[in-house]
Amino acid sequence: MASSTGDQSQAVRNGLRTKVLTLHSMNPRVRRVEYAVRGPIVQRALELEQELRQGVKKPFTEVIRANIGDAQAMGQRPITFLRQVLALCVNPDLLTSPSFPDDAKKRAERILQACGGHSLGAYSVSSGIQLIREDVAQYIERRDGGIPADPNNVFLSTGASDAIVTVLKLLVAGEGHTRTGVLIPIPQYPLYSATLAELGAVQVDYYLDEERAWALDVSELHRALCQARGHCHPRALCVINPGNPTGQVQTRECIEAVIRFAFEERLFLLADEVYQDNVYAAGSQFHSFKKVLMEMGPPYAGQQELASFHSTSKGYMGECGFRGGYVEVVNMDAAVQQQMLKLMSVRLCPPVPGQALLDLVVSPPAPTDPSFAQFQAERQAVLAELAAKAKLTEQVFNEAPGISCNPVQGAMYSFPRVQLPPRAVERAQELGLAPDMFFCLRLLEETGICVVPGSGFGQREGTYHFRMTILPPLEKLRLLLEKLSRFHAKFTLEYS
Repeated sequence: MASSTGDQSQAVRNGLRTKVLTLHSMNPRVRRVEYAVRGPIVQRALELEQELRQGVKKPFTEVIRANIGDAQAMGQRPITFLRQVLALCVNPDLLTSPSFPDDAKKRAERILQACGGHSLGAYSVSSGIQLIREDVAQYIERRDGGIPADPNNVFLSTGASDAIVTVLKLLVAGEGHTRTGVLIPIPQYPLYSATLAELGAVQVDYYLDEERAWALDVSELHRALCQARGHCHPRALCVINPGNPTGQVQTRECIEAVIRFAFEERLFLLADEVYQDNVYAAGSQFHSFKKVLMEMGPPYAGQQELASFHSTSKGYMGECGFRGGYVEVVNMDAAVQQQMLKLMSVRLCPPVPGQALLDLVVSPPAPTDPSFAQFQAERQAVLAELAAKAKLTEQVFNEAPGISCNPVQGAMYSFPRVQLPPRAVERAQELGLAPDMFFCLRLLEETGICVVPGSGFGQREGTYHFRMTILPPLEKLRLLLEKLSRFHAKFTLEYS
């Protein structure tokens, strides 16, 4: 402290002053936050793009960003009906234009009537526009075979991510051994590890079983929970289904077992279900946690606390930039639900264009509407192409020596396992890098392919992976997969 004071005094004498906010004085929890999906490797990809624009010669002509599930950035076309209605909402003067179908105009007018001042530019209430929350509740009821959903338990959000962070904020409490622990899957989506670090909660890892296509095993949940209870107070369990980055789709039997486990161990359940429209594998089917919970009956249905999340960013929509999403809470304490609304009120409201987009996703054109045929054709085309890409990815990687890839049953990613020679591991350690980060950096520098190392998502000790999206156009994806496989063979030979 004396040295620090002396340094400041010297700085004052020199006519300088130290910064109030420095790496040493800032919030230490923020320093601990890591987010691999937009981490150092992506920063290097941006630099390489800039260098290419400046004419710097590279062994490739473009950077292919396969690091993030951004469908439209990878060339997916927006769904016509969604954009037509949004255009009408943003510019109501177009409501008289003959270029738009009548059902799109009616939907735009309905949404605008529910907005303050009949404008998307007005704030909404903090939980989201009432009409849209009612439409979300009706969507959930249809999805779950008629099981009731209460719009008062639905909160609209800035994508699913914002709602997930809000619920985690409610759960985190305590100090030392009483600090909240949250069980998250490994591999996981880095939003969870980053948020828990920022909030000062304890991350409790449970491992998915790679040998069984990334299955979730309740015995592993028991292991993780028992181990965690020695140093924290586990209060919540997160499940990502379909999985990110692993692409598995949980069976109904697995979901029932998870619900029983959470109930018996008094854990709040968070069900991240943003990829519920993205299920490709034969025999795989999406089952919502809400539906399974309600069908299990007492005591689970009336007591197990659950928050489930959905988003407009994934599915067939791929509307990442509009930041639309929702959370439905089940069996949440009424007083806590009021506190949740208070937290959301601090940020005023979710983006209203994102709310409008969400409304179109949860209540698309009906079979009698003029836009129905085109909407269905576009939706099915997107999902069919994603299914073909999932199959292609698994096939090409499994034909490459030293690379193995589980079936991509759902979501938008593959998470292949790569064998790295001992000399490559040693070289990475010399450079102070995780071995799979070293591999991914070399891949980027030599091929322009940007993927995220598995160490950014978590993996078992001694195994190495990377996550890549399956979103590039089919022929471009084929070339990417073949190029990546050839690079792995060359890399392996170089360090053998």
